[in-house]
Amino acid sequence: MPNPGQPMISVGATGDTVRRLQRALRRTPDLDISADGTFTPALEAAVKNFQTGVGISADGIVGPLTWNALPDGGPMPTLREGSSGAAVKSLQTLLTNGASGEWGVTPAGIDGVFGPKTKASVQAFQAWGGVVVDGVVSDATWSVSLHAANATLETAVGLNFVIG
Repeated sequence: MPNPGQPMISVGATGDTVRRLQRALRRTPDLDISADGTFTPALEAAVKNFQTGVGISADGIVGPLTWNALPDGGPMPTLREGSSGAAVKSLQTLLTNGASGEWGVTPAGIDGVFGPKTKASVQAFQAWGGVVVDGVVSDATWSVSLHAANATLETAVGLNFVIG
């Protein structure tokens, strides 16, 4: 089960559980969903669309059946200078492959180590994506749309690194 132990939620709910739902829906992918932690009528409509699409009763209430049908809604890891591993390597690959035609600064290698050159590439990507330029890959950066790819940084890098 990708979202174990989650409570039933509906319009009016707020907090981390709603953010988990929003991230999960964004990974379906529904790129119009933002993870602000508020279960609004618009989010209810997105839940109903998802429920209809997977053959669940479309009531807009997120209970065990809906949680089980959704992808993992856990947060992506926060990456910054000093981070290392497979998530950094995947990030570097995407930043390298997209940089020449878009944000123009590569991490200058794909080694899985988030050093100064990866930070500079992330900052260029953040400026291109219109989010705070701080060199830290957190939820706002993961949510940047890759436009023509019909994906976000998060969905393009992959969900193998979700921490739930």
